[in-house]
Amino acid sequence: MVAVGESGSDEERGRALELLRRFGWNATSFQVLMPGFRYWFDPSGDAFVAYVDTGGAWVAAGAPITSEESLSRAVQGFQDAARRAGRRVCFFATEPRLTQWAPMESLAIGEQPVWEPSRWDTVVRSSRSLREQLRRARSHGVVVREIPAEALEDESHPTRQALERLKKRWLASRRMAPMGFLVRLSPDTFARERRAFAAEAKGEFVGFLLVSPVYARDGWFLQDLLRDPEAPNGTAEALVDAAMRAAAAEGRRYVTLGLAPLAGPVRPWLRLARACGRPLFDFEGLRAFKAKFRPDSWVPLYLAYPEPRGGVLAMYDALRAFARGGLVRFGLATLLRRPRLLVHGLAVLLVPWTAMLALPATAQWFPSAKVQWGWVLFDVALAAGLFSLVRRWREGLATALVGLTAADACLTFVQAATYNAPRARGAVDWLVITAAVLAPATASGLLLRARDFRLPAR
Repeated sequence: MVAVGESGSDEERGRALELLRRFGWNATSFQVLMPGFRYWFDPSGDAFVAYVDTGGAWVAAGAPITSEESLSRAVQGFQDAARRAGRRVCFFATEPRLTQWAPMESLAIGEQPVWEPSRWDTVVRSSRSLREQLRRARSHGVVVREIPAEALEDESHPTRQALERLKKRWLASRRMAPMGFLVRLSPDTFARERRAFAAEAKGEFVGFLLVSPVYARDGWFLQDLLRDPEAPNGTAEALVDAAMRAAAAEGRRYVTLGLAPLAGPVRPWLRLARACGRPLFDFEGLRAFKAKFRPDSWVPLYLAYPEPRGGVLAMYDALRAFARGGLVRFGLATLLRRPRLLVHGLAVLLVPWTAMLALPATAQWFPSAKVQWGWVLFDVALAAGLFSLVRRWREGLATALVGLTAADACLTFVQAATYNAPRARGAVDWLVITAAVLAPATASGLLLRARDFRLPAR
């Protein structure tokens, strides 16, 4: 009988690690040991799939962990188990060999750079910009050292505590809310199987690089690269350089920096998503950063799925996996990390709302023309304040706008309770009243959270 992991127990992760050491070929294969994954094991005992259950689909982290010859069998077994559970399936971040051995539909989602570590010296010599960044790091006293696994496992160790502080600062600087699935940051998980490098400047922890093994390729995945927002120029490059040289010294044959999402020849609707998502994620910047290290090649990565014409649905399932199941919650959390973007959205929405209030047809919703135009002028002033805050963030103005939107919510509620509610005649009237009351209250709460997040530059 096929075993389906309910919570990714330690016993299951140990079993998965044994198979990883034999068959871990995908660049992201080691990441399946991180917290949050469930496991499906093939009854033959020579294959498994790590996945998350979004409620509608089982989203697999890469291809099944098994031999090439067993890929088709593992894919089919995983599909059958998912079907019995009433779930769709898709495989995120797969390389071309999966669909060669297990025919499925696939959607290009980006590219990953690959290096032969023995050529690293040649790369550095041929890149003036890379040498300059390494020189800048040295001139600022940046020193890279390897961190022993014991320091990562011990929560009380000074290095681990310094890493936690760096992690907190790094996460706070990100444009998007923390994600799950294949980008979860857990440096202490199976630390003895991994390698870690720290960058320090004047005794301060300014950078960190976590390296995961790619067992079947005798290679490394430079998985998590953290840089303090105030770190000297060249810190990230110094960390990558140290890891590459360590890989070359040990005779490793493969190194990758992982997926550059939506890079390369993706479909038009994904190119549109890349352009529209630029305020939240710098797709081109990430690709350019990885390209500066002059990889030997770029390997396309795919989202593989069994259903014909199911690419959009598979992408939706994958996004839900990264968002830990709730796209709306994740979107709201991301907006709160970008106060100016949130304020801009509120300001834009207020424009048509104010215009609607000024129409003669809406006069029936107000006790008098003076009240109607009082609300119009109030919302015009509020919109002007919001647009001003978008141009330049000021804590005082943000606080004032929180107060104004809260006052808006209170006054709207009073008017709705004393004037509009007694005159409501049907569902449409109640819908309008509810929207009018909830809109300013919601805006006030969002502005308060955005102000308190304290992300805008000072």
